[in-house]
Parts: sequence; C-alpha cells; structure tokens
Amino acid sequence: MAAGTAARGRRAAARRQRRRRLGAASAGAVLLLILLAAFWSTLWPYVLGAGCLCGLGAVAWWWRRTDRALRGGDRRWRQEEAVRAGHRTLTEVDAMTGTEFEELVAALCRRDGCTEVRRVGGSHDNGADVVGRLPDGRTMVVQCKRFVPTSTVRSRDVRDLLGSAVHFRADLAVFVTTTRFSGPSEAFAAQNGIIAVHRDLLGLWNSGASLTSLIEVNGAGQGDARHRTRWKQTYATPRRKPPSKRPT
Repeated sequence: MAAGTAARGRRAAARRQRRRRLGAASAGAVLLLILLAAFWSTLWPYVLGAGCLCGLGAVAWWWRRTDRALRGGDRRWRQEEAVRAGHRTLTEVDAMTGTEFEELVAALCRRDGCTEVRRVGGSHDNGADVVGRLPDGRTMVVQCKRFVPTSTVRSRDVRDLLGSAVHFRADLAVFVTTTRFSGPSEAFAAQNGIIAVHRDLLGLWNSGASLTSLIEVNGAGQGDARHRTRWKQTYATPRRKPPSKRPT
C-alpha cells in the first residue's frame, strides 16, 4: 500500500511539474507576442532577417540531405554493378556481341577508377574501341577483340593497336581479348609496352582484379605447352561421330 501511494504521489508531482512548464511556456509565448506587437515597427527587420535565415537553413539542410541520398544511391548502384559484373561468367561473355563486349570492358575500366571512359568503336574507330584515363591521369586506348577461344590474336592486330595509340596520343595501349595471343603477338606487345589482356587475365579482371594489377603481370599467364594442350582440349569443338550402321 505504501509503495502504491508513493508511486501515485510521484506521478501527481510529475503532472504538476509538466503543467507548470506548459504554463511558463504559454506565458513566455504571450509575452513575446505582446512585445512584438508593441515594438513591431522597430523589430520587424530583425524578425524578417531571422525568418530568411531559417528559410536558408532549411533549404541548405534539404539540399545536403538530397545530395547525400543521391550519392548513396550512386555508390549502391556502382557496387551492385560491380557484383553483377563479377558474377558474369566468361561463357556469358563469349555470347556477347562485339558492342556488348566493348561496353563490358568500358564498365570494368570505370569500376577500377578510370575517368573520361567512353566507347568509340565503329567503322571509323581508328583502331580503338574504348578510350579514357587511368586513375593516375595517364591516357589510354583499348582495343577489344571478342574472338572464339580456339583462335589466337595475330601480331598484325597488335600492330594496329600500336598505330591507334600514336593516333590518339595515348600514354598506354591495352588489348583485351577473349582468347590467347600467339607467341609473336605476345612478344610484340611486351616489347612495345602494350598491355596484353588474354582470356585468363580477362577472367581475373572480370572477377575483381584491378586493371593496374594486370599491368604489373603483362606478358605472363598464358602457360607452357601443356597448358596450351589443355586449352585446346577444353575449347575444341567436339566432332560428331557418324551414326553407327545397324545390321540388317
């Protein structure tokens, strides 16, 4: 009983305190209105200035909130796009059109922090499919060749890219393909500073490795003769056996 009485007393005291606070606030508001009415001719510029400042503050708060929301949405889109690109298999890449493959390469460049990236492939592309800038500011030109895995990139194709780099005055040339480079074409690329991204390196790039990390391993990764044999066995088109003749 005593505990219940004490609890009721505390609640009653809290209600009285809230009423006193409300009364004081109401009295303050009435006094403020009276002062404003009495001295309005003197105070109105200050009231107007305070209102303008509050309005500007509200606009700045809304702009900052909207900007943060847009930036957050852009980051989420980039992360989701990177995840989707990483889940894209090389088999799906093989099924792309040439334009889709160029768009994929451009998207991977943007994912890795390259700027001013744009696709320029077409009938008058001057040997380039994608151009842009590396994260360190160097200009680059990219040639994309979506070949069947059983073919090889010839030296002539790589030489064409070297000429394209001169035409665009690019600091770096990158050759991206879905297959292998021949021995002479790979050697030519390494000797002339062309980044040769063959199928194995493309798989690493598509799975999350950065373009700058591929530059560091340029001219490697195609394996020895045994690797080439396994490659041919993996991607060789199986021959259809003729139907067996049944004895009549």
